[in-house]
Amino acid sequence: MLTINIYLKLALIVLFLGGGIVLWGIYGFWYSFIFLLIGIGLLASYILLGTVQSASNFIQEGDFEGADKRLNMTIMPKWLYVTNRAIFKILKGTIASQTGEPKVAEGYFNEALALKLPTDNEKGMVLIQLASIHANKGNMTGAKNYFNQAKKLKITEPQIKEQLTFIEKAFNQNMASRKASQGMGGKGGRRMMQPGGKRRRPKMR
Repeated sequence: MLTINIYLKLALIVLFLGGGIVLWGIYGFWYSFIFLLIGIGLLASYILLGTVQSASNFIQEGDFEGADKRLNMTIMPKWLYVTNRAIFKILKGTIASQTGEPKVAEGYFNEALALKLPTDNEKGMVLIQLASIHANKGNMTGAKNYFNQAKKLKITEPQIKEQLTFIEKAFNQNMASRKASQGMGGKGGRRMMQPGGKRRRPKMR
């Protein structure tokens, strides 16, 4: 997909809209029409698409602070096209989970699930993150529920499949540990999970 650097896009918006207004004032509307049309088109794309794609690139590089700053350049997240709004929520949730704010991350991920996610890969990624959050706070029933939802999806991204395998092994180990502990008269322990750690996220489509 062809993308324009966000700062270049903002400069072009100012150039075409400002130039169009000047031409309109000097020569009349029809001399400014093409400039205004291009400027309005660029502005509309900025409002509807936001900065999610460039923010995603920052996350791919592990620069969560840079990604958050880039997302904050989105004028009004609620005005984003629905798919981009969902990805915006995913990126915000990913940043929060990597910076030690699981409760904030869970809120963003749940909001993303309620929107139109592009593919099962994105939906699976969100469900995996929610499973991890619930496992880490000891809610294994909730974690398994999200994991089972993810298992039913048609996931094609290798990294997401790898994370599903990781979680399944962790669940099995947790279950075996509990059975062994109960067999010895003890209490079942909890195994904390963080699938993928700070692995690179699959690219948004």
